[in-house]
Amino acid sequence: MRRSLIAANWKTHGSLEMVGDFVKGFASGIELRADVVLFPPAVYLSTLAGLTSEFVQVGLQDVGVAADGAHTGEIAASMVKDVGGSWVIVGHSERRLDQGESDELVAHKFASALAAGLSPIVCVGETLAQRESGDAFAVVCRQLMAVVDHCGAAALLNGAIAYEPLWAIGTGVTATPEQAGQMHASIRAQVAGLDESVAPALRIIYGGSVNPANAGSLFAQEDIDGALVGGASLQAASFAAIVAAV
Repeated sequence: MRRSLIAANWKTHGSLEMVGDFVKGFASGIELRADVVLFPPAVYLSTLAGLTSEFVQVGLQDVGVAADGAHTGEIAASMVKDVGGSWVIVGHSERRLDQGESDELVAHKFASALAAGLSPIVCVGETLAQRESGDAFAVVCRQLMAVVDHCGAAALLNGAIAYEPLWAIGTGVTATPEQAGQMHASIRAQVAGLDESVAPALRIIYGGSVNPANAGSLFAQEDIDGALVGGASLQAASFAAIVAAV
């Protein structure tokens, strides 16, 4: 039985005031039937960890590859753990596009997180052009195999996979439950072909304009184990409604 995972990716949003208000609003009367992880901007991670350690986990939106050294601006995985973080996101489409991160680099970040005892969520997904050309499944397979080739299929159980079609991120357009469910089933089948013991326990979550109105229909799909939530996670009430939809 896979326990649902609901993650909040705040991206470059927030302030100390927002962190405090969110925690007060979200903690009020919430009943958790899922693992919940909050990913604030890096500068607020320690503060948020100190406020939420009793009921949710926190993590970083990205992580460096190096354990230490002369790498200006990078944050080592051990540092995330040192300030109370337990999760990281690797390979988010915005970093693949904006920072030119390759599949190989994402795989190395996944490995770096594991080495520090963190749980990585690896993001995979296709562009609209790739979907329309019939290449969506091949693209997702390639992105995932970079991690598997570097870390092994069993390593995926230490974190999660987030399927996030690029055409549905921040656009207000969501993949239909059937479209998302089909891709999640394909990912699970791909992993089963590599290791049958890993696939049934692997958590695969959906990211792409998830909100309180569509969360329930997405979670009803057999192979969707939760969500990576963007804009709707910035308000405690809307994020709590998504968590409650589990």
